[in-house]
Amino acid sequence: MNIPIDLPRLKGFRYPHEIIAYAVWAYHRLALSTTYVEDLLAARSVIVSREAIRLWVNRFGQHFANCIRRDQPRRTTSGTWMKS
Repeated sequence: MNIPIDLPRLKGFRYPHEIIAYAVWAYHRLALSTTYVEDLLAARSVIVSREAIRLWVNRFGQHFANCIRRDQPRRTTSGTWMKS
């Protein structure tokens, strides 16, 4: 599990950047809805509203999507997978 934690502009948020990073990562990498991410965090005793998760995804989602896309293996012309 490669969760990028180098989030820009995190000052002033109520939750630690690890929780925000995990929520946004789960939303993008596991293709979960905000409801499922809320339930996933609640199972870990972190109470966060769907609205907060939606705001985090809107603000940091593109950064995470770029990091996930960058870290995925790519296919070569010979049909094998290579790590970039």
